[in-house]
Amino acid sequence: MNAIVWRLFKSVSSRGPTIHSNPGTGFHSAWNVLPCQPFISSGSRKLSQHQAAQSKGLIFRQLFEKISSTYTYLLADADNKQAVIIDPVFEEVTRDIKLIEDLGLKLLYAANTHCHADHVTGTGLLKTMVAGCRSVIAKDSGASADIYIKEGDRINFGKFFLEAHSTPGHTDGCLTYVLNDRTMAFTGDALLIRGCGRTDFQQGCPKTLYQSVHEKIFSLPTDCLLYPAHDYTGQTVTTVEEERRLNPRFSKPLAEFIDFMNNLNLPKPAQIDIAVPANLRCGIQE
Repeated sequence: MNAIVWRLFKSVSSRGPTIHSNPGTGFHSAWNVLPCQPFISSGSRKLSQHQAAQSKGLIFRQLFEKISSTYTYLLADADNKQAVIIDPVFEEVTRDIKLIEDLGLKLLYAANTHCHADHVTGTGLLKTMVAGCRSVIAKDSGASADIYIKEGDRINFGKFFLEAHSTPGHTDGCLTYVLNDRTMAFTGDALLIRGCGRTDFQQGCPKTLYQSVHEKIFSLPTDCLLYPAHDYTGQTVTTVEEERRLNPRFSKPLAEFIDFMNNLNLPKPAQIDIAVPANLRCGIQE
């Protein structure tokens, strides 16, 4: 680990647990426990998310970082072991690499849904520790990466791919990654479970976010599983149908949504002064 990496690691990891608030509920927590995975109906059988993924040859893992309540997702082709990781967190890179090695995977891409303000991305560190791994982000993010993608571009791994859907509003460079069979989508901060990312900094715009979610996410199949970048209440997954019906923000008319988002009056994220400059450099880049 070079000197720059080590200084950044010590700066971020030495902070210890920080209390965070969920802008959707007002709930505060310094520790969140990842609950058991819910079950998905499949004909006459009940399958866990892990089993459902396995049935089509997809390796899928949902990982959690408790300080910023961030989810990281690992997907791989079970046959040729090619893999992609979404939204890795700097402090958890060692955990992620161990899992990748344990499963015998070849990590091709480390992709971010956007330029994060609440944690330092692990993409830069992963590149230094995993041969052949390349970083991916939207060009509109303004951040450094090996590969820039836009609406309709695909991240291929084995017989699977993730298609990029541009979903700005939280930031200009927000992407939702949709699995090729449209059964899973990774929404970043654009859509959270019964909530959404804030729109009061980093090019945020409530009108744009509202349109992005309704046009690019709610247009997916109703049973498509939606995986957010964060959750502050212990939930792990939702669906298009659930969020259309139950999300207290996006079920409002546009004018009400804009008024609500413009009056959240939230404190700035605890790690923003470290996270944004670092993430503009892919986490860590000289």
